Amino acid sequence: MTSATNAPTVSAPTASASNVSAPPASAPTVPLRVAVIIGSDRHGRFGPVIADWLLSRVRTREDLTVDVVDVAEAELPTVFSPHPEPAVRDRLVRVAAQLDAADAFIVVTPEYNHSFPAALKNLIDRHRAEWQAKPVAFVSYGGISGGLRAVEQLRQVFAELHAVTVRDTVSFHGAQAHFDDAGNHLDPAGPDAAAKVLLDQLTWWALALRDAKAVRPYGS
Repeated sequence: MTSATNAPTVSAPTASASNVSAPPASAPTVPLRVAVIIGSDRHGRFGPVIADWLLSRVRTREDLTVDVVDVAEAELPTVFSPHPEPAVRDRLVRVAAQLDAADAFIVVTPEYNHSFPAALKNLIDRHRAEWQAKPVAFVSYGGISGGLRAVEQLRQVFAELHAVTVRDTVSFHGAQAHFDDAGNHLDPAGPDAAAKVLLDQLTWWALALRDAKAVRPYGS
């Protein structure tokens, strides 16, 4: 995992980030669609600051297009009704379409009581095929653990849903102390390097899985 607040200890996989990101000559030119999921719906949450920082990095890449799924704005019900009200049904359909269209996901999550938010679990549990055979990366934030305990639990959840989780993460330890009032990171070199590794790995997996599914649909 990579650490956003301690650049000298950033670790990467055996292959270098440049090797991971370099596509073969035959790679498709259609940009990958990445859904960034903001996983907290608490009042006063810090998630949008982290998400905006992440989005500013994703949007610099020509090989990626981005969509945002915010659990606070989605307002998904916690009751699983077979016949939801029309307004609720419209929200469910809209979110499902966003997830289905994505080639890859980045989950932005805090850590609540050594785990991840209930609203995020609700979003995950309401969908299944939308996650299958797609890569999921994590950007976490919190106190001393940087949200990494939430990430480790999310890996188990997404494995059950046949998703592939990316090894390296970006984690913000004591997150609020590292951003100014405008949402700018005070020492961006480490987080920027960690984000590049994460995005390179996510892109590699998304391309590989998209190509594989074009030849043989997952589960066949």
